[in-house]
Parts: sequence; C-alpha cells; structure tokens
Amino acid sequence: MSSTAGSRIVVTGATGNVGTSVVRLLSEDPQVESVRGLARRLPDWSPPKTEWSSVDLADDEADLATEFEGASAVVHLAWAFQPTHDPVRTWQTNVLGSLRVFEAAAAAGVPVLVHASSVGAYSPGPKDRAVDESWPTHGWPDAAYCREKAYLERVLDAFEREHPEVRVVRMRPAFLFKREAASEQRRIFGGRFLPGPLARPELLPFLPDIPGLRVQALHTDDAAEAYRLAVHTDVRGAFNLAADPPVDAELLGEMFGARPVRLPRTAARSAIAAAWGVRLLPASPHLFDAVLRLPLMDCTRARTELGWEPERTATETVEEFLQGFRQGAGADTVPLRGRKVG
Repeated sequence: MSSTAGSRIVVTGATGNVGTSVVRLLSEDPQVESVRGLARRLPDWSPPKTEWSSVDLADDEADLATEFEGASAVVHLAWAFQPTHDPVRTWQTNVLGSLRVFEAAAAAGVPVLVHASSVGAYSPGPKDRAVDESWPTHGWPDAAYCREKAYLERVLDAFEREHPEVRVVRMRPAFLFKREAASEQRRIFGGRFLPGPLARPELLPFLPDIPGLRVQALHTDDAAEAYRLAVHTDVRGAFNLAADPPVDAELLGEMFGARPVRLPRTAARSAIAAAWGVRLLPASPHLFDAVLRLPLMDCTRARTELGWEPERTATETVEEFLQGFRQGAGADTVPLRGRKVG
C-alpha cells in the first residue's frame, strides 16, 4: 500500500454515473482528507469533505493545473457520449480534454493518475473465453467511443515514458450500471422519449438473441471501490473490472421470463441504423457493431493485486438497473437527474 493518509483527491466527471460513486466512497474514506469534484454543472449534492469546481474539459482556457495543485491523485472519469452524430465534438471533450488533464497533472506534480479506460478500448476478441490486460487495445475503429478510448491508451503509453514519476493506472471496466444512473443511461442510449415502464416482463414475450451479443456488466459502486483501491495501492498499468456471469439473451430471458428468439445481426443493425439516422435513437449502429465484438475480460489481476472483489453479481446489477429504469430513478446531480417518460 502507498502512503496516502491525509490525501487530497481530484475527480473529473464527478457528477456522472461513476463519478458520484467514486466521490461518495472517497468522501467516506478515513485516509482521504478532502475531495475536489470537477464537473461542467455544479450539483446540489454535497457529501462530506467534498468541494466542487465548475470546469469544462472542452474549454482550452480551463486552468486545470490550478485545480490539481497539491493533489495526491487525479481520478479522470469525465466523458461525453453525445452527440453521436458529431464525433468532432466528442473528440474535443474526450480526447483533447483528456490530454489537457494528463498535461495539467504532470505540470502540477500530481504523483498518481487513475484514468477511466474501458472494455471498449479492446480490439475484437473472443466471447467463449476471457482475455487479460495484454489483449490489444486498438478498439473498433468505426465507433467513436472505442476509437477515442483506444487513442487515449496510446497517449498514456507515451505519457508514462515521458513522466515515469507519475504512477498511472488504467481501469478497463465492463458496462457499468446502478439504479441512480438509470434515467441518464436511458437518455444516452435509448433517447429521452423511450418509456422506462416498457421494460416489464409482461410486455416482453420474447427477447432478440443476436449473435455476438454477450457482454459483461458491473455495479458502478463495485467499480468505484476499484478506483479507490487504485488510489491507495502502489500499482501501475491496466486492470479489467467485471462481474460474473456474462449477460446474454439466455440470462435476460430468465430474468424477464421471456423466450429468446434468434435475430440476425444484419436485421438488428438495419433497425438501429434506421432509428439512429432519423435521430430517434442516440446509440449509433457503429457502437452496436463494436459491442458484438468486445471480448470477455479476465479480472484476475484486479483481484490479486488490488484485493478487489465485486460485491454484486452481474445478474443483481442488471436487475437493480432495470428496476430503476422502470421507475425513472435518478440522483441529485444534473447528469443523473431522474425523469419519467411515458
């Protein structure tokens, strides 16, 4: 374990799905003296030992080095999923904004940088076995999300060579869910007009079983605990984060009491592309292509080197999320604010 008693931790993207969980855990951590949350819009939520700053990473005038001054660690979580029709805008926030974070952390002499990478950074891989952190991280080039996550992996390769004094940790979590993020994720991926009450077992007599649609999930609070451990533990490099079992049509069919029905990839993609093309669906067909190709991840390194273990199974996580989805659940920050539709 590294010496982080009395530490000051700065968290970017502190009001989103992962950020709220990370800030809460750090604010409850006796080893942490204070937490500074950076977000575009300041929340009403005010956990102990936490102060807020309004910062837009897309603004090249933002004085991040001042925000990071005296920090024991920077946990970089900020990310924009929208607008999927304008990848230049997401590139400005996600890639150029991340470069500003990395450069400012080095300039401020921050000794620890924990970066939110993703399973989406991985190159296409197997669905019948798990891969470790050595699997290539070239992403799926047609999807902006994967392209940006993979690009930042290369940026951090160079950053680590240029700044060996900074301990860099890259978290590669699976799909992250919690009840409070249900409304946000409905808006991001399904659109603001998708009624949450539709996700009821009695309204889903069958579920589409699409070849390749087998992914991993993790409760956001469990991911946040891994981030907290990474701040305090003297480790470097990448860590896969996921819970068992993998989520596929068979598992969802059991949860909904619905029968999986085989649906060709081309049919599913055509429907998604049509809805995305007329802006009825925010999630792009390019991201759908990537999801079908994501590998399953082996999380042995996180368990052995971080001492991390998820408290919830993937099944419990998805069930909690679906309950929040139906109820329009949210939290007291702008990104997570709950909204019911339908």
